[in-house]
Amino acid sequence: MRLLHSLNQKYRFCSVCERGMMDTVFISHGSPTMAIDESITARQFLKTWQQIFKERPKAILVISGHWETKEPTVNVVNQNETIYDFYDLPEPMYKLKYTPPGAPLLAKRVKELLVANGFKSVHEDKTRGVDHGAWVPLMLMYPEAEIPVCQLSVQTDRDGTYHYNLGKALAPLREEGILIMGSGASTHNLGTMRPGGSPAPSWALQFDTWLKNALLEGRYEDVNHYDSRAPYGKMAHPSPDHFYPLHVAMGAAGENAKAKLVHHSWDHVTLSYASYQFTAPK
Repeated sequence: MRLLHSLNQKYRFCSVCERGMMDTVFISHGSPTMAIDESITARQFLKTWQQIFKERPKAILVISGHWETKEPTVNVVNQNETIYDFYDLPEPMYKLKYTPPGAPLLAKRVKELLVANGFKSVHEDKTRGVDHGAWVPLMLMYPEAEIPVCQLSVQTDRDGTYHYNLGKALAPLREEGILIMGSGASTHNLGTMRPGGSPAPSWALQFDTWLKNALLEGRYEDVNHYDSRAPYGKMAHPSPDHFYPLHVAMGAAGENAKAKLVHHSWDHVTLSYASYQFTAPK
């Protein structure tokens, strides 16, 4: 335990010395085929990521809608493998590889922060790599795959406030050069998706607009209770798995953080790619 504390102290000191305060982000990762489909508008946005967000993180903590566990869990690996957690997609999707270094020290730090803030049961997965909620956007954002990546799971039987508080516990990582990235979707009702060409239906537009206004106006408590306060909350997210990563990114930035819409587009009629950046006051 003393050795771990010593390593964490060293890790924090070096990170703070070299870097300023990192923003947090929520990326709507949409369809896995964004990795190969040039027609998806959000793909072009993510490919320009390093031109827009110039500060290079020391490591990346991804909260993906594709990793659900009963209690918070981090992957503690030295090297990430590519998880193909999808089916019936074009063959080239299964030939893609994104294998960034793992971030075991960051994983231990995440666990330390969560336990210190009341999340008593935090688990370690020593075999899991990166799911497509992580590697599809990251291979466009940081194609060199050199930045260490750690993942943290979501708990779909809990609520938005729980995940917001999960993010609050992780806030110190922003001072340590860590990019906290929620990866999910602003709207995620797969049963309503259709081939492109048609306008988004009213329910999707209303929820997407409500979310944008709530975030830009700093009404984070409303977003925490989106299921009762947003129009068509349950329609936009029949399951909360792809929405809770937003709450973690939001909570990690702090209650006084300013939200910015950094990308917006639609695909498959009802799938919003709205993505947000959260900046804490200096």
